[in-house]
Amino acid sequence: MSRRRLWVLTSTRADYGLLYWLLREIDGDDDLELQLAVTGSHLSAEFGETVKDIERDGFHVYRRMEILLSSDTRIAMTKAMGLAMLSCGEALAEDRPDMVVLLGDRFEIVPVALAAVTHGVPVAHLHGGETSRGALDDYFRHAVTKLASLHFPATETYRRRILQMGESPERVYNYGAPGLDHLHRSEPVSREALSEVLELSLDRPTAIVTYHPVTIESDRATASPVSALLAALDARPDLQVVFSKANADARGRAINTVLAQWCEAHPERSRLFDNLGQRLYHACLHHLDLMIGNSSSGLVEAPSFRLPVVNVGSRQEGRLLADNVISVADTVAAISQGIGQALDPAFQASIAEMSNPYDHFGDGSASRRIKDVLKQIPLDVALMKKGFVDMPGIAAHD
Repeated sequence: MSRRRLWVLTSTRADYGLLYWLLREIDGDDDLELQLAVTGSHLSAEFGETVKDIERDGFHVYRRMEILLSSDTRIAMTKAMGLAMLSCGEALAEDRPDMVVLLGDRFEIVPVALAAVTHGVPVAHLHGGETSRGALDDYFRHAVTKLASLHFPATETYRRRILQMGESPERVYNYGAPGLDHLHRSEPVSREALSEVLELSLDRPTAIVTYHPVTIESDRATASPVSALLAALDARPDLQVVFSKANADARGRAINTVLAQWCEAHPERSRLFDNLGQRLYHACLHHLDLMIGNSSSGLVEAPSFRLPVVNVGSRQEGRLLADNVISVADTVAAISQGIGQALDPAFQASIAEMSNPYDHFGDGSASRRIKDVLKQIPLDVALMKKGFVDMPGIAAHD
């Protein structure tokens, strides 16, 4: 009997970290064949060429697809989506997988899902049902939900949202966020080792900062929020800052240029990294004092570390928030006030015993459970048939 072929796409450092243990589970199962497709910023030297990290982790890269242009405009973004459609259409015809596995809400995954459906290949989607009203990600995420045949949301709230979209309940599985399996299965990095890598003494307050473009807003809207964030950091000379670069969304490069300039002006208390990798990033969440920015990791992963998070602006608006998150407007005053609250011992004490709503079982089993479904679900014509399950009390009209 031939092995079931699972074609899994990763396009950024972020989704690779969340997929890591699922990839391990698939790769270690004798009944499955992992067809790992790598694209996007993984293949860009500007963003750290993180495909090398994937290979160092021992994974075989089955397929490489160059789609990223050396520009961060909306035109470049739409051209990259077109390249993804063309590349993926050819790749799927050659690779002939039994299923395509996609995670999240990146613009690259929509054309991949469309190509898969066109080829008659069912799509499994992780982290659907979420909202982030400050980003175009909402459109991309919900589009893939309607193209997918299997769904693995990260919380019960998101599972119910997928059901509201008409998806069949028996195809929606809430096992929690697979990226949190790292907390139970990965070897932690010590405070001393982290300090050495960062080349910073951690004997004073230190923040991890990740700020991505707010893509739902106009192109003119990005400079002001970044300037406000950096001005708030200027007002806290006692605070050390570890920056992780913005992603490859439109205007991400412009943000990274500004961050690099700020770090050059403050070399004694700041560091800028193309890519920290999942273990070092989690070490920052564990050992540093707070997180600032608008990354979803502050909402999904940071709660497990009881780390105070200053969530800036509207990018993550609509997501389920744990008690560690302090949401503020993207103004100097609001960000400064949020930093002060995050560093307040009383606030830190108030979240010391909190739980993470994204860690459903709390035992590192999410990836294994997802893999088991991908392995055992019947691959028949019924899987590709998309019905629409109406909510009770809502009548369908001809």
